[in-house]
Amino acid sequence: MSTQDPSAARAEMLERWDRSAAGWRRRADNVKDFGRSVSEWIIEEVDLRPGQRVLELAAGPGDTGFMAAHRIAPGGTLICSDASEAMLEVAKERAGALGLEDVEFCRLELEWIDLETASVHAALCRWALMLCVDPGAALQEIRRVLRPGGRFATAVWDLPEQNPWATIPTRALVELGHAERPDPDAPGMFSLADPNRLRGLMESAGFVEVRLDTKKLERTDASLDDYLAETLDLSLAFAEVRQRLDEEQWAEVQRRIGELAEPFTGSDGSLTFPARCVLASAST
Repeated sequence: MSTQDPSAARAEMLERWDRSAAGWRRRADNVKDFGRSVSEWIIEEVDLRPGQRVLELAAGPGDTGFMAAHRIAPGGTLICSDASEAMLEVAKERAGALGLEDVEFCRLELEWIDLETASVHAALCRWALMLCVDPGAALQEIRRVLRPGGRFATAVWDLPEQNPWATIPTRALVELGHAERPDPDAPGMFSLADPNRLRGLMESAGFVEVRLDTKKLERTDASLDDYLAETLDLSLAFAEVRQRLDEEQWAEVQRRIGELAEPFTGSDGSLTFPARCVLASAST
């Protein structure tokens, strides 16, 4: 069981996301393409209308909210939020490049959303709820800021074995003695993979008409080198271990990752990984 102080865990996570922002800026287009079908599902589930006020939480580069912005025009407002100021800067840059208007950028934390009660029509959250120290508190806050009849949709990651693209680098580091095995009780990528737990948390927060689904994705990379480079940009934990390794140790890690990725490697050296996430939507 995780024994880290919750406040320390939150502060550490925020600091790591701030440091990760540069890598996410470089890979923002890839992240958008990878998650497009998930964003589309989320947007369809919240049934947007022109003139609505919509909140995207833990927006990162802002992809899902920016796709939703067209559904609420004219007269609508997108609140693009993230706990990390550095990530918000990435989203601001991308919104500017897209020429989006009527977007408010706010630093908001999932567990304490600094908005008035019943102030938004819909809330969106892609791939972040499972990282919360207290996802139940986050869901209660989301429920609080939604208007009566408001809609919420989210996506979290399914079981580790359904997402080898994400687990192979960590597995290699653990096997070679360069990292500890992840704490299954700590906030993390797979902490809400159990759909029954996700449903229970949503219903306990007061949501009704909870609907669960799964979606298969595909992660593709032109080569093992490309896969490693993108993982280094998007996973600060992996990048920090890399910085501690000498060249011989790093070469060994690369070899082991290549071995583990062999079932997903094509004859031309490209990699195609399966991926799967759990989707949920509900009403207030």
